Amino acid sequence: MSATHTAVTTGVAELNPCGQPDHPDCGIRDVLDRVGDKWSVLVIVELANGLRRFSELHRAIDGISQRMLTLTVRRLERDGLVLRTVYPTVPAQVDYRLTETGASLTHLVKALADWSLGHRDVIAHARRAYDEKYPDNEMR
Repeated sequence: MSATHTAVTTGVAELNPCGQPDHPDCGIRDVLDRVGDKWSVLVIVELANGLRRFSELHRAIDGISQRMLTLTVRRLERDGLVLRTVYPTVPAQVDYRLTETGASLTHLVKALADWSLGHRDVIAHARRAYDEKYPDNEMR
């Protein structure tokens, strides 16, 4: 795969990461693979505030590269969570918004964000204690 490759892959492994189509975890894994990655969550959070152009998304999501943002919105579009609209202008104007399905995720993502904020001190303390207990660990 080249450094500029941005296609959304549709290989068998991606469509069915479990390898067993009747396994009950397959649907859960598919969804968690998408909404569980940090960039997808951050894109969903930003789009929960309304329609955004690509450049607005890129500026709003600290640390994301253009390539990763492109891949993320394409994957979210493929999963039916984001709607991409291209306007026939020169240069083309492209904007993104959540679909009804994508918007239905926002309360769950907000709950996770609220939980994270409410527990960040406890988690930071636990990490410090762990690091003191195991100073040579490779998890840092």
